[in-house]
Amino acid sequence: MREALGWGAFAASSLVIGAALGLARQWSNKLIGLVLAFGAGALISAVSFDLSAEGAKVGGGTAVAVGLAIGALTYFAADRLLPDDEDGGSALALGAFLDGIPEQAVLGIGIAAGEGVGVGLLAAIFVSNLPEAIGSATSMKASHARIIGLWVAVAAVCTLSTVVGYAIADGASHKLQAGIDGFAAGALLVMLIDSMIPEARRKGGDTAGLITALGFAVAAGLSALS
Repeated sequence: MREALGWGAFAASSLVIGAALGLARQWSNKLIGLVLAFGAGALISAVSFDLSAEGAKVGGGTAVAVGLAIGALTYFAADRLLPDDEDGGSALALGAFLDGIPEQAVLGIGIAAGEGVGVGLLAAIFVSNLPEAIGSATSMKASHARIIGLWVAVAAVCTLSTVVGYAIADGASHKLQAGIDGFAAGALLVMLIDSMIPEARRKGGDTAGLITALGFAVAAGLSALS
């Protein structure tokens, strides 16, 4: 249990670090766009390899597809309940929340199953969380204390998700694990298309596509380590 708590806190800490970095200095729109582009590439890799492919391998494609549909609909519905946010800060925070919970639950399940810490998944979580939190924090119109407080709360919930994943591992079927992977993938896909990629292109300009490819390559390389 301590191992799950420790690794869960480490993975989730990137959310708070990213938010702090976003508030520590003035970021130009161009730089924010490129950071978001890199994060989008890393998240596309996570969806492809660490979530969809891994979920299909563990519990089959049907379970992943069902989880993906539920995750996509959940993000879509929850995003519509948020107040209008022209810069997408709230949408990015929601995406980090909805994909962080199942991602870190899977991390906890893997630790409990004796598989150790999945280096690829851990790296993908960390690498993708930073740009999400940076982009969101720089776009939010609230006091620094409130923004950091929000991200601390999100990180705490994600950490607890790792512990919950560890606790339920004995009763978690392979199909449930695959469904959890699919849920995270679905929420991420809708967030990427609705918020992160448009913001990256709008703010980052013509080079956003190249930086997205770089983020994908880095995250895919890290996934290959697991």
